[in-house]
Amino acid sequence: MNIKDHIRGIPDFPKPGILFYDVSTLLAHADAWQVTMGRLAKAVGAHRPDVLAGIESRGFLVAAPLALKLGCGFVMLRKKGKLPGRTVRYEYDLEYGSDTIEIQDDVIEPGQRVVVLDDLLATGGTLNAAVHLCRQVGGDVTGAACIIELAFLKGREKLDVPFSSLVSYDS
Repeated sequence: MNIKDHIRGIPDFPKPGILFYDVSTLLAHADAWQVTMGRLAKAVGAHRPDVLAGIESRGFLVAAPLALKLGCGFVMLRKKGKLPGRTVRYEYDLEYGSDTIEIQDDVIEPGQRVVVLDDLLATGGTLNAAVHLCRQVGGDVTGAACIIELAFLKGREKLDVPFSSLVSYDS
């Protein structure tokens, strides 16, 4: 099955000149979603994770069901101020400003093997920040994965962990 057949491109979203790759249509197709989870399980399972860390918000849709499939834990990496309890923050630069992601300080035990997941890798800033944040709380980040990679933006070059994607767009 070609997963690309189930990903919809939406021009000029969220602003003019951007082609948004929408995974909603993939999620809505039961067979395509099963195939996607199976392929991700194979790629991510090779890293023998204890915990999968999903980046808000579409990364939750990827990491949570995959954690169930692989029999490992799931933790959330969220925008600033969205998690209860004590958190650890990581601020990072974007092309036009900065952003902050957080994790609860006790959800990853020191030395646990972590794989970070999102739906899409573009420039790599958020995924790179997520890797650093998981390390900051003691995780051993062994890999990262996404459904979609925008290869022309060279985001994987910002990562210092093995990276897998199921679908790649070159332009």
